[in-house]
Amino acid sequence: MTVITPDGLVERHVPFTGDGTATTAALCAGSDEPHVLYENQGAVSWAEGELAVVTVRSDGVTFAGQGVRGEHDGGAGTAAHPLAVAGHALDVLARGNWRAYGWVGFELAHARNGSRAVPPTGEPPVLARFTLPRLEIRIDGRTALLRACDSRELDALERRMVAAAGGLAGPGVRHPETGAARVPVDLAGHGAARYRSAVRRAVREIRAGRLDKVILSRAVPVSGEIDLAATYLTGRRAHEPARSFLLRQGGWEAAGFSPEIVVRVGGDGTARTQPLAGTRALEGDRNADLALRAELYRDAKEVYEHAISVRLAQDELGTVCAPGTVSTGDFMSVKERGSVQHLASELSGRLRPGATCWDALDALFPAVTASGIPKDAACALIRRTEPEPRGLYSGTVLTVGADGSMDAALVLRSVFRREGRTWLRAGAGIVAQSDPERELEETREKLRAIGEHLVPAAAGPVPEAEHAGRAAS
Repeated sequence: MTVITPDGLVERHVPFTGDGTATTAALCAGSDEPHVLYENQGAVSWAEGELAVVTVRSDGVTFAGQGVRGEHDGGAGTAAHPLAVAGHALDVLARGNWRAYGWVGFELAHARNGSRAVPPTGEPPVLARFTLPRLEIRIDGRTALLRACDSRELDALERRMVAAAGGLAGPGVRHPETGAARVPVDLAGHGAARYRSAVRRAVREIRAGRLDKVILSRAVPVSGEIDLAATYLTGRRAHEPARSFLLRQGGWEAAGFSPEIVVRVGGDGTARTQPLAGTRALEGDRNADLALRAELYRDAKEVYEHAISVRLAQDELGTVCAPGTVSTGDFMSVKERGSVQHLASELSGRLRPGATCWDALDALFPAVTASGIPKDAACALIRRTEPEPRGLYSGTVLTVGADGSMDAALVLRSVFRREGRTWLRAGAGIVAQSDPERELEETREKLRAIGEHLVPAAAGPVPEAEHAGRAAS
C-alpha cells in the first residue's frame, strides 16, 4: 500500500528477503547521483538525490531546498553551535518521517577553536554537510520501506530495488573471488620515516606535560583505479564492523568499515558512545590471536591509553546528560574489527531536558579515539604535524531522524576518493610510553583492514551484480 506522508512524499513497505548490503551497493554502483549507503549491523539505509542540503562552513550555516533558502552567520568559530543550527535547518526543511544523511569532517574541530582555514582564493571549505534525499530505501529484517516524491518515482524505485536484488540491473556491482587480484598499495613504507619522526616529537610534547595523548595518522596513496562499490562489498565480507558505509556526496567518495560509533542517540533520549583504544593485530590463527589478546590486556601503555579515553568520554557525556545517568555498561572488552582487535568500552546516559542529538554529537566530536587528550591541545598538534587536512578521515558519517535519533559512525578503516586522488589513512594513539616503531606498525595493521580489499576497476563495462537474493513487491 502506498501512503502519502506529512512531508508530501509517498512511501511503501514491501517484503524483502535479499541481501541488503549487496542490493544497495548495486544501486550505488548504478547511480549517477549523490548517494549514501549506511549499514548498522544488518539494518541498511540507502539514499539518492538531494531534495535539500544543509552546509556548515567556518563562517556560517547555509540551507536550501523544498522552496526554502537561508543562512545563519557566525558559523563554526563562534558560540552559535553550528551543528545545532544545522539540525534546526533540517527541521525547517522537512516534515514527517524524514531521515537525513551526511558527514562531518575532522576540520570542524579546528574551526570550532576559531581557525577559519580560508584558502587564498574562494570560500571557506565545507566542514559538514547534511541532505534530505529524493529517494530512499530502509531495509530492516524482512521488510523494505521505500520513499519517493511521487507514485511514479516510487514504482520505478521498487523496480530498481528488485532488479538490483536479483542481479538484473546494469551496471551493477562485482563480487570478485577471494584471492583475486587487488590494487597494490605500499602500506609498509610510504611516509614511514616521517611518521616515526612525528611520533618522537609528540612523545616529547607529552612528556613535557602539554597533553596526555594524541592520535597521529599517515595517508597512503592508491595509484590504481578501483571499483569503489566492489571494494566495499569485498571488504565488508572480511569485517564485522560497528557500522559500514559507501557514499558519493559533497565532492567526497568513500567506502568504510567503522570500528566504533562517535555517538548513537535513540528516540527516547538515550545517548551512547563506544571508545576503542588499545590495538593488536589479528593474524587469522586463533591461538596466535588469543595470545595477542592476552598481550593487549597486559600492556600497560595500551591499558592506560584506553582508560584515559574512557574517562574523557564519560566527562563529555556528562555535559549533555542528566546528572547521575552516565554509566559504563561494558568496560575494556575486546572487539575484533577486520585486521585488528581493540580494547573497547561502551558508555551511556540520558540526555538532560532540552538537549538534543546535535548537542551530544557536539560534546563528543571529534572522537577521543581519533583526536587525543585534551582535545584542543591534541587537535592543535595534529594540525601542526600532519601535512594535509584529514577531511572525512576521523570525522563521522551519520544518519539523523525526525524523532531526534542519530547514528554517527567514526570514519576509520576507509578508502577515500576526491578530486582525482584515491588514498587510505590510519593512525595510532601516542602517549608518553609510545615507541615510534610500534606505533608505525599499528598503522600498518589498520591499513591492511581496507588495503587488502581494493578491487581494480573493470577495463570494460562493469559486470552485472551477482545474485543477491530476492525481493518481492
